[in-house]
This record gives sequence, structure tokens and C-alpha cells, in this order.
Amino acid sequence: MKKTQWVAATFLTAFALAAASGCAGNSAVAPSSTQASTPSDSGSGSGGTATLRVAFVAGITSDPFFRAMQLGAEDEAQKLGIDLIWTGSPDEYSPESQIPFVDGALANNIDALILVPTDPDSLQPSVEKAKQQGIPVITVDTTVTDQSYLTSHITGDNVQGGQAAAKTLADQIGGSGQVFIMNGSPTATTNTLREKGFRDELAANYPNITIVGMEYTQSQPANATSAINTAILKWPDLKGIFAIDGTSGTGAVAALRNTNTVGKIKLVGYDAYSTEVADLESGAFSALIAQDPAQEARLALQDAKAKVTGVGVSDIQASVVIPNVVMTQDNLSDTKQYQYAD
Repeated sequence: MKKTQWVAATFLTAFALAAASGCAGNSAVAPSSTQASTPSDSGSGSGGTATLRVAFVAGITSDPFFRAMQLGAEDEAQKLGIDLIWTGSPDEYSPESQIPFVDGALANNIDALILVPTDPDSLQPSVEKAKQQGIPVITVDTTVTDQSYLTSHITGDNVQGGQAAAKTLADQIGGSGQVFIMNGSPTATTNTLREKGFRDELAANYPNITIVGMEYTQSQPANATSAINTAILKWPDLKGIFAIDGTSGTGAVAALRNTNTVGKIKLVGYDAYSTEVADLESGAFSALIAQDPAQEARLALQDAKAKVTGVGVSDIQASVVIPNVVMTQDNLSDTKQYQYAD
């Protein structure tokens, strides 16, 4: 596919040890490492034939979206001969939990950093730190405020995804009624863009649909369940919900089941976890907006290698946006291939 087309003191202690030793095997820095060949003690930036070492810091490693991204990254690292250090917070999507992992990676003698920033401003100093060390940075999924140093930014088309969600939900509720947005984070660039696409599409083309409210989960499904339970009580005529990310969708499904409104309230979700696809098949979701996290990871690793080695560097594109796919019960036989690997 052409590029134009498609997480505490113990942690900090561990990272300090990593900085002192430069040891790639420190589990706090590198919970997962994929090696295509035996790496030397130094990165390929020091010359010779050492294996290229790339750190990939995810948003939250337990999320199925990032698990699918990890599988794609590991597969591509094997193909490209890259020593991949896959790392990140296991249970919290926040800059406070993510920055120690980034610091640990930057102290771990890497050649390039691939980063999923949990906040565009809070992670900007991490990019500046990498710049001072001469380490190329690629952002994936989300990005930072100042992208001028980035080698590239690779993401799904979040505005298009929000628009597609709006069109699909509008069709499913007959073009009128009250809808609610279940958001993930007020700062994650992916979420803000999806929200924008959703709002803009409804405002432009569906004047009889009203967005009655929006809440944030902070990537905790229980928060979504609570918020939607409250929304259903507050707006008894609610006809639709846009769950803007995977954890929002998981919590939303639980809320609909709690209130016996599955099928009565249409739920358009984002991402294609295996559990979400099963919930689409059962009717809990009325549609899913599927991304391609594995492909995002593959392209990022290709750009990292090209930037460090200089081979193919002219092919790097600063911005790569991959379109999304709308999955419904009607087209599931054709779109189930977009379900995330887990």
C-alpha cells in the first residue's frame, strides 16, 4: 500500500538503572523485544554492522488497539532486521504514566524513537530531548504540538472517521433525535479530531440531530458505563451514542445492557477489538469504525530505518493518513478482515 493511501517511583528507579547500564534487557524499559539478529552493545548509529535499535512507546500496552499495533511492529521488525523495544504503561493512558517509559527508552542507547503521545503538549519536551540526542522521532496515531522535528507522523484519518460515524449514526436513527458523545481524552489528538469530524458532519448535514452531551472516560471503561447510565436517565429519548474510542465503546455496551436499551439506542463505536466485533454481531454496536494499527506500525518502522540508514530517506512522507472502514452487520462478511489481531 502506498503511504499516501493508506505510563511511580519503582519505574523511575528502573529507568535510572537502565540509563546507568544501557542494558536493553531491563524489563521496565523493554517489556517486549523483537530481534531479527543478535544486536551489538551499541546502536547502529555508532557505526559498524550493529543492529538498528528502535524504541516504540505505546499509549497503553494492554489496549487491544496497541496490541494489534505491537504485532504489526514485531512482524515488520523481523523483516527489516530491527531490534524492537516495545514499551509503555500497561494500565493507564496519561502523560504521567508514559513519560518515564520515554525517558527510559532515550537512556537506552536507541537509534530511533517511535512514540504515541498521550498528550500533545506534555510529550513535546520528550521530543525535544530526543532532538538534543540526535535521535529521530516518528509519531504514530497521536502526535505532538510542534511537529517540525518529526521524521514523520502516521495515523488513521480521524476526521474522516468522525464524519463516517456521524453519517452512519444519522442514517440509523432516521436523521433526527438526540445523540451523546462518549469521549476518551480531552487532549489526545485522535479523539479531538474524531469529535471534530462528528460534530462538523452533523452540523453541516443533519440539522435535526442534537448532541445533548459529552463525557470523558480517560481510557477507563467503567467511567463510560457510569456516564452513559446517567445520560440515559437524563435524556430518556436518547437515540444514539458515538463512542469515540475502544474503551469508551466497551463501557457503552455495558451501560446499554444494564439499562436494557441494546438495539433501542444505536451505538457507533471506534476500533475493531475482537470483543467489539462480537458485540457488533450480537447487535450491541450498530457500527464500528475500524483503523489499521498494524499498518501504522509497519510504516513507522520503515521510516525509522530509512531515516537512520539514509537508504530510502527520500521516500519518507512527513504526514501519512490511512482511511478507516465502516463495519456493520450488513457488510461484516466483507469487513471482518479489519478486526484487530489479539
